[in-house]
Amino acid sequence: MAGQYPDKIKTLPLYDGRFDAYKLSAENSDVLFASYPAGTSIPIHKHDTDNYGVITRGELILTVGDKVQRFGVGDWYHVPALVEHSAEFELETDEIEFWFKKASK
Repeated sequence: MAGQYPDKIKTLPLYDGRFDAYKLSAENSDVLFASYPAGTSIPIHKHDTDNYGVITRGELILTVGDKVQRFGVGDWYHVPALVEHSAEFELETDEIEFWFKKASK
């Protein structure tokens, strides 16, 4: 897996999903250190988690409904739970994503 993450991050388990990431699990949340090759496209989907992310290299093109936004290095984005969205990465991109699950009662 590519990416500009420190060696310690690279010792985390790999995320098993539509993209490459190292996964740090915590109670009611996951932290993903994700890398996307240039040209990656993730089709419309939704999560049952409330997602926040910060771009650390490259650029994310995020589509939510009719709204298309570009996020560059240092930019944070938010995708609420159960909201359909898609993502494109024209450039080789790394990001850190925080996936917050609903707290169990």
